Amino acid sequence: MPSDYPHLRYSFDRKTCLTYRRVMKTLASSLTFDTSDVARFRLHVLEHYYKYGLVPTLDVFGVKKSTLYDWKKRFEVSGKKLNSLVPVSTKPKELRRMNTDWRLVELIKTMRKEYGNVGANILKPFVDALATDLNIPTISKTTITKIVKIRRLTFETKVKLKKKSKQPRLRTKRSPKVTSAGYVQLDCITLYINREKHLFVCCIDVFTKFALVRRVKSLSSQSAKQVLVTFEQLTSHSVHTVQTDNGSEFLGVFDRYLEDQGIKHIFTYPRSPRINGVVERLNRTVQKEFIKRSDEIYYNTKAFDEKLTKWLHWYNYQRPHYALKYLSPVQFINTQIPKSG
Repeated sequence: MPSDYPHLRYSFDRKTCLTYRRVMKTLASSLTFDTSDVARFRLHVLEHYYKYGLVPTLDVFGVKKSTLYDWKKRFEVSGKKLNSLVPVSTKPKELRRMNTDWRLVELIKTMRKEYGNVGANILKPFVDALATDLNIPTISKTTITKIVKIRRLTFETKVKLKKKSKQPRLRTKRSPKVTSAGYVQLDCITLYINREKHLFVCCIDVFTKFALVRRVKSLSSQSAKQVLVTFEQLTSHSVHTVQTDNGSEFLGVFDRYLEDQGIKHIFTYPRSPRINGVVERLNRTVQKEFIKRSDEIYYNTKAFDEKLTKWLHWYNYQRPHYALKYLSPVQFINTQIPKSG
């Protein structure tokens, strides 16, 4: 059909538009032969029939005799117009229509509107009861479903939840070169001992190596926040920056606490544990030097926690650190960091 048809039909008045549509449809139908492979095949069969007869045509093309004569009749009756060979629509002139009592339809509509788009299984008993009261034939579940679909008896749409836009995260590509106290790294440890899950949150000052490790019941943002608060109470320097990975325990309550306190929160890139190298080293140290050597974790977690506190005191006050030129963190703080005021 010419491409100007959709445009022009909106430019005419109603009467002219209808006339134009009839003309254009006639023109389009005359052009359909060239675009119909079936029509061209039928013409080829008929040409072979007119030239060689019936039997050779049936042998060559394998069509039924009745089909061939049907094509021939339509072709000749139309005055041998090519368009007569174009397949016509097989759609019935009169379609079957669902004839359902309007009172049953109204019941379905009312119930779906009032009780939240209930399905056919729920509607069926009520429809049967009404049909019995009215002394009319009832309808099946399939018919109920068709009525809902055809009449569009859906009154509530699914609520589309708008995803909360992610706020841009401040990230670091390399391990920080820290020259003062207050830059802290946090990480978590998950261990399975005797089929029991043990969780730890580790916190360490990158510059002074002052550390805190706590066993927690769950890796939640509340647990991470509490460990950081305890660390702030124990250390002699205020925390100005916290560096973590992208775990959920470092979001939510934890992240809001940092924002409220004016503490910068820096995230590492995924699958980049080396950026959090200082706290990762603490993780290995506490596992190797304490957790794997403490039998209390098998049978008495309270005693284990008390022993962990004592070990951390030794770690911070007495244990020499290679990075601190074999001073303990507290010794390094007292001797190498000038006191303010």
